[in-house]
Amino acid sequence: MRQLKKQYRELDGQELAAACARIASDAKAEELVVLDVRGLASFTDFFVIMSGRSTRHVQALAEAIEEELRSKRASSKHSEGLQDGLWVLLDLGDVVVHAFYHEQRSFYDLEGLWHDAPRLDVDELLLHSPSVQAQ
Repeated sequence: MRQLKKQYRELDGQELAAACARIASDAKAEELVVLDVRGLASFTDFFVIMSGRSTRHVQALAEAIEEELRSKRASSKHSEGLQDGLWVLLDLGDVVVHAFYHEQRSFYDLEGLWHDAPRLDVDELLLHSPSVQAQ
C-alpha cells in the first residue's frame, strides 16, 4: 500500500473530510452531510454523505473527489459502485465518502443508521477546508 503524499498525510481525518466536502460542494453535491463516527465505528472516523441529481452526477461527484485526491492510499477496495452510479463508496481510510442517487440514499438511510453520530456543520467545515489542489 502506498503512503499518502506529504500534503495529504498532514491532514487529520476532519481536515480530509472537510476537503472532500469542499470538492463535493464545488461539484454541486446535494444534501451534503458529514458525520463524526469516531468511537462508533472501528473502520473510519468520518462519513461524508451526499446526493447527486442523476447517476451520471453521482459518478462525477466521486470522480471529482478521486481526481483531486488521486494520491490517496492505493487499495483494491478504494472504491465501489462507480460503474452504476447509484451508490458510490470511496474508502480514504479516516474518511469514507458515500455518493448516492436520491432513491438509494433514502432507502439505505445511513444518517438514520448512524443517528448517534454527531453531524458536523458543513458550512463551518467549508470555511476551514484545506485546498488540496493549491498545495
